[in-house]
Amino acid sequence: MVNILKKKLQRQEITIGSWITLGHTSIAEIMAKAGFEWLVVDMEHSVITLDIAQQLVQVIEGCGTVPLVRVGENNANIIKRVMDAGAYGVIVPAVNTKEDAEAAVKAVKYPPIGTRGVGLARAQGYGDKFNEYEASVSEESVVIAQVEHIDAVNNLESILSVEGIDGCIIGPYDLSGSLGVPGNFEHPNVLRAIEKVEQTCRQKKVALGFHIIQPDYKLVLERISKGYTFLAFSLDILFLGNSCREQMTKLRESLA
Repeated sequence: MVNILKKKLQRQEITIGSWITLGHTSIAEIMAKAGFEWLVVDMEHSVITLDIAQQLVQVIEGCGTVPLVRVGENNANIIKRVMDAGAYGVIVPAVNTKEDAEAAVKAVKYPPIGTRGVGLARAQGYGDKFNEYEASVSEESVVIAQVEHIDAVNNLESILSVEGIDGCIIGPYDLSGSLGVPGNFEHPNVLRAIEKVEQTCRQKKVALGFHIIQPDYKLVLERISKGYTFLAFSLDILFLGNSCREQMTKLRESLA
């Protein structure tokens, strides 16, 4: 495993990926060939199953793009299985404490760093390349903590102090929900929480991420200007839906 994303995160270089929620390999292939550096297979807010996730990971990797999986929970068994399927790393939801962060890292790494059980699956060459995989996974695998609750914001300094956490990504919807104003990203409490995350990441010199929901490149540029480097640019369903609606609106207007 040679993970170019890992090096970019360490150097806090700008890297742009996107999100997949539709469990079809053609979606993964189209997006991987569109120029994203990494793609996240979402197993939290989609109906994607583990076997489909592995197929998507295979396609993404085959296109030369880094495959990540956003697991449904901070669960060692789930994390172990998506890593065995060939994911280069995981985005873990609801990392609200230092202990949550430690658990996520341990689930990804083999002993003595972590507690991940040893299996022979796709990541290990189906048993043929375990030694090579074991030698690289601790250094090359990526663990991103999702900041989506005010508790995570308040505990972020200790979360980011955990060795093996490569960065964090703000989940704006759930973060605003934890503050009682779901979807109200301009609420003063939400803005203050996001600013605190930004300040903490700058102080700790850790990659700062954000999931920009709307497929508008100008929103990505805004985040870059604020120091964000790990940027998830929209998701498959919005790229598809917005393009369809936009073109159909223009067609109807022209016909009228």
